[in-house]
Amino acid sequence: MGVKGFPTVKVVRPGKKGKPIVEDYNGPRTAKGIVDAVVEKINNHVKRVTDKDIDSFLSTKNETAKAILFTEKGTTSALLKSIAIDFLDVITIAQIRDKETKANELFGIKSYPTLVLLPGGDKESIVYDGEMKKDAMVKFLSQAGEPNPDPAPAKGKSEKKSEKKSEKKDKKASSKSSESSSERSSTESAESTDVPPAAEKPVEVVVPPIPAITEADKLTNECLNRKAHTCVLAFVPSAHGDTAEKALTSLAELAFKHAQAKRHIFPFFEVHTDNEVTTSVFKSLGLSGDVEIVAVNGKRGWWRHYEGDFSLESVESWIDAIRLSEGEKKKLPEGLIGEAVEETTAEKKPAETVEVKVEESVEVEVEPESETETKGAEPTPEATPAEKPKHEEL
Repeated sequence: MGVKGFPTVKVVRPGKKGKPIVEDYNGPRTAKGIVDAVVEKINNHVKRVTDKDIDSFLSTKNETAKAILFTEKGTTSALLKSIAIDFLDVITIAQIRDKETKANELFGIKSYPTLVLLPGGDKESIVYDGEMKKDAMVKFLSQAGEPNPDPAPAKGKSEKKSEKKSEKKDKKASSKSSESSSERSSTESAESTDVPPAAEKPVEVVVPPIPAITEADKLTNECLNRKAHTCVLAFVPSAHGDTAEKALTSLAELAFKHAQAKRHIFPFFEVHTDNEVTTSVFKSLGLSGDVEIVAVNGKRGWWRHYEGDFSLESVESWIDAIRLSEGEKKKLPEGLIGEAVEETTAEKKPAETVEVKVEESVEVEVEPESETETKGAEPTPEATPAEKPKHEEL
């Protein structure tokens, strides 16, 4: 679909060659604007008839039924378009303006809107005297022909011929496949054992609960600071209860639904009302119920209060209204918004002190001088030079 942002509205309608036509909606984001755009895209099979072509309209296919709506409006309503689709190729639906004098006088029309049914052939026309509602009008027109079970346009002759050929081919293929399958089944039955196939266990989808906030700093960092975007807070008692479980389950399923579809949604948090840390927030918003759901936006300074039965449909409708910026917003009380506290990834450990003791013991031995030193001490063997051998003279 080429969707890049949310919410995005696309208009999808059937095309001529089977491929649907997808168009972007760029009109106002209101119920009336969206409805008007969709109505404009409905295929119009209503024939506009004037005084100039009234005779040719009545004489063409006189044996088939026709219905004419005499109206003061120049546009074709969605109601008449849908009826024309329901009776496509069964009853020809037409519209004539009140200013077409000849046509109005021909049928004696004096008030508007007036619906006239022409059953076809020599049968007299029938004037509808009920309310202009689809069910009643369809019932009135059904006396001339049953509406289509499928509102899609009727298929042409070429498509019908191709369908018949494909049906014949399918029959031949099915007969061959049935013969081969019967042969396979006979051989398989002979080889099969009496062990029944193991039944497949259904896969259970576990919806994770929404996270809980029990600390004031955590609540401030996530939702109640000047840079925080929209958050949804579910104030519930720590012991929960039926009502609390219903509210938390609805929020969890809604968050899981958006996560599975990979759609961005603001965070949901569980906050306990009997926690002294978060009680001040509960009281400052003037909340008094056992279970309360609010949406807060610290950056823009507003909050919204949910009122409903905590069902999934009710909560989802409230969340969608917030996403579309619809509904009443209240100003956050002063003093509720704080400054974000920087969170450390790990607690700082005290610096380890390592005492290093270095003990140096230096012993210096001083030998007292002996009297022999004055007379000359004997040198050590290492320092004594080698004596030369004495040669006695002969």
